[in-house]
Amino acid sequence: MMVKRILFALLAIQFFSCKEAKKEIAVTENGEVKKTPNIIYILADDLGYGDLSSYGQKKFNTPNIDKMAANGIKFTNHYSGAAVCAPARSSLMTGQHTGHTPIRGNKEAKGGGQTPLPVNAITIAEMLKSAGYVTGAFGKWGLGYTATEGDPNAQGFDEFYGYNDQKMAHRYYPPFLWRNQEKDSLKGNDWTNTVTYAPDVIQEETMSFLENNKDKPFFAYIPLVLPHAELISPKDSILKKYEGKFIEKPHLVTSDKYTSDYGPDMEYFKYCPQMTPNAVYASMVDRMDVYVGQIIDKVNDLGIADNTIIMFASDNGPHGEGGADVEFFESSGGLRGKKRDLYEGGIRSPFIALWPGKIKKGSISEHISAFWDVMPTVAEIAGITSNLETDGISFLPTLLDTKNQKKHKYLYWEFGIRGGRQAIRIGNWKGVVYDALKGENGTLELYNLEEDGKEEKNIAKIHPEIVKEMKELLVSVRTESKIFPL
Repeated sequence: MMVKRILFALLAIQFFSCKEAKKEIAVTENGEVKKTPNIIYILADDLGYGDLSSYGQKKFNTPNIDKMAANGIKFTNHYSGAAVCAPARSSLMTGQHTGHTPIRGNKEAKGGGQTPLPVNAITIAEMLKSAGYVTGAFGKWGLGYTATEGDPNAQGFDEFYGYNDQKMAHRYYPPFLWRNQEKDSLKGNDWTNTVTYAPDVIQEETMSFLENNKDKPFFAYIPLVLPHAELISPKDSILKKYEGKFIEKPHLVTSDKYTSDYGPDMEYFKYCPQMTPNAVYASMVDRMDVYVGQIIDKVNDLGIADNTIIMFASDNGPHGEGGADVEFFESSGGLRGKKRDLYEGGIRSPFIALWPGKIKKGSISEHISAFWDVMPTVAEIAGITSNLETDGISFLPTLLDTKNQKKHKYLYWEFGIRGGRQAIRIGNWKGVVYDALKGENGTLELYNLEEDGKEEKNIAKIHPEIVKEMKELLVSVRTESKIFPL
């Protein structure tokens, strides 16, 4: 581990040598030095585009996130980096789409966890840390197990608390979580007893980080586990709001008890049985909304709201595991597809940003953006002037409602399993290829999102010139990868 840290230090020096994370000294009109903004990025897990009431959810409400949108800006054309967890997080952290980012699938690693981010990957956390930020991550990491080169502490985070292995995050009552390199036991949990709800503990750590670093510039990355399956909630007032409210189809497994033995090989990452999955799913989104409200309230109470930008998104489309009913809740927001799809329902993400005094209240933007835009946006917010190696474009002009917003020539996604999938968006044109590993580029479907937002009418045959352009891009915009190569 020490050798890897030394190697990273050398690589970081090389990366930032000519394009070092230099900060411009910003001043006010009165000549006073402006404070470095704090940055909070909250990432929901498997939350659909239509799972927030501010984005059309009708069966339950998300008042805190709705209030965040009412006091900030809501994007309607924002995209995740991928259709599943690890590559979406890799895209976010590295500022690269899935044709370039190192991690392109949920591939398991020997010894635990998922394939780690390589030591030469440069993350948002490393960039901000080099510019004087205190950095913390709280929740689900999934980009490298403890003591690997992808460990969050090795990727720029001063503090980490949560799940290092994302398959462990399938369970909400684990015996332990990770605090940096040490296991933190959770009282009463042993894979069979449900005493300490892990997300509540992670939330407490998040709040402590904000409190402890209120006088310093900080970056808080909060990849929540909610509302990812398994479907389970504490039996508290949040769950009681939804009990008996919906028609239910119980989700049954081998055992009807909460146990480690959900699979033939004691696979503790399988999903638990749930007699009221709809009520529980609604309560999990509700709980997530409560967490967001607590974070906003804490920032206000600490007196740092005007100097803190808070962003909220989801890592991919809604899941259908563990008894979750995408159709019942219309979790995809009327879009085609869900998690693992490269149609809009699998990759379109809600995105909301709040920054009092900077972002106009109640703004709605149709600007086309994606996870790989977050790194250059954050760099500009922090006043970092290095030329980043990124596929992204800062959307700070859109946040601040200025007139110099640059636009993407295209957006690109890939997903290397299930026959191989690729997607590309050029303006309002969307190309989708399934079974990309079968034949030359597979068969490209073409949709006009302006006229056909649900991707119901494939018009590839009547626009051969656009199909040709997209197929050429599908080959040229990616690099080879050992992680689910196409």
